[in-house]
Amino acid sequence: MEPAASRHAPPAPPRHIAIIMDGNGRWAVSRGLPRVAGHERGAEAVRATVRACRELGIAYLTLYAFSSENWKRPADEVHDLMGLLRVYLEGELDELARNDVRLRVIGELAALNADIQELIARAQDQTRDNAALTLTVALNYGGRNEIVAAVRALAEQVADGRLRPEEITPELFAGHLQTGDIPDPDLMIRTSGEHRLSNFLLWQCAYSEFVFTPVLWPDFGRRELEEAIAEYRRRERRYGGAGA
Repeated sequence: MEPAASRHAPPAPPRHIAIIMDGNGRWAVSRGLPRVAGHERGAEAVRATVRACRELGIAYLTLYAFSSENWKRPADEVHDLMGLLRVYLEGELDELARNDVRLRVIGELAALNADIQELIARAQDQTRDNAALTLTVALNYGGRNEIVAAVRALAEQVADGRLRPEEITPELFAGHLQTGDIPDPDLMIRTSGEHRLSNFLLWQCAYSEFVFTPVLWPDFGRRELEEAIAEYRRRERRYGGAGA
């Protein structure tokens, strides 16, 4: 039996951190700048956070970059976001290679422009053997759509006679999600003072610890990341069991 002291020990540093990057627009508006300036500064925060996670030994980082609902934003803002995405995918490959970072992208990618899909495919292929940090970027992603797609895939297997309903387990279901090859987030961070998931990793965050910070994403850096990790390590993760 596991010793009582270890059962209630503070958790180890998070293996997987997920971040809802919020506040780019507010950061820009508060400075009298166009919203695209906030997104540009936010891209710098992404670069700094990836580097910090690599240096801190975090194995997995998942970033919510563009939700399936973000298409409702003004067309010029969406256009600017897609332009920044192109710049990031084209310009960060050397940085990812230097830091041994593997890039993966999840979401409904077929809705993106063909050239962006090609850039994503190339970046994933060129970084597939990197092992120090797995960076997952969620683009045109929605947690409910992801769950429905997994349900549909399992239903097709049942209808074809390849699977019996009683064989469906939480583990089997999780394996049909786009994150099926990586562990669930230990720590979920949301910036800008908002306190909601916004349709991000709904299944995967069932037992994640949440840290909400008022810091807008463009101002997020290593210090804020370390503060969130320190808060995480003060938590007691019981997974439904009794506390100390």
